[in-house]
Amino acid sequence: MPILVVGAGAAGLVAAITASGHGRPVRVIESTADGGRKILISGGGRCNLLPRALQPERFVTSSPAHLVRRLLRSWPLDSQKTFFERDVGIPLKLEEETAKYFPVSDRARDVRDGLVSLARRSGVEFQFSTRLVALAPSAAGWTVTTTRGVDRARAVILATGGLSVPSTGSDGGGLEAAIALGHQHHDTYPALTPLVAEPAVHADLAGVSLNVRVRAR
Repeated sequence: MPILVVGAGAAGLVAAITASGHGRPVRVIESTADGGRKILISGGGRCNLLPRALQPERFVTSSPAHLVRRLLRSWPLDSQKTFFERDVGIPLKLEEETAKYFPVSDRARDVRDGLVSLARRSGVEFQFSTRLVALAPSAAGWTVTTTRGVDRARAVILATGGLSVPSTGSDGGGLEAAIALGHQHHDTYPALTPLVAEPAVHADLAGVSLNVRVRAR
């Protein structure tokens, strides 16, 4: 039975690539037709992959701070940079003014396509335009119901993202599945998310970023 990854975003793709190295078949299901859509819009379409330096103190969380620090340090930045440049095949450049690494091509699509290609080379199977319907534990692993039917999995990795941009596939489906399994749920709240207007009066400003400071009283 395969290891099933739900979601072909950045986390799901890296999880699938990592899981494939343990000698078991890996399958990814993804609700969109191509996956990685939040990668495509990150960094104004340029994809800010990594920071120059790790700064755990900048991460805001209601969880224990030491757990966040441990997670951030579990994969050192140098190792991540090597992964993208050597394994994915994406040369990186440091943008001094933002202290972030971008692909040399300035194309977020190269990052998404590179991750998908590496996953395929690693033997990962993809099922696009496929939604998770239900998960249930079974004696041998998991019974997985999708819009394609019922399947079996040895293990399941939920990597569906949050609720920020539903059109990219981050529509809360994975969160609902986790809640249905009895996991504790904390109320969600907006963090980094777009403001959408109709008509799109500021569309010409897409991709433009400025260093600003806002003070509310």
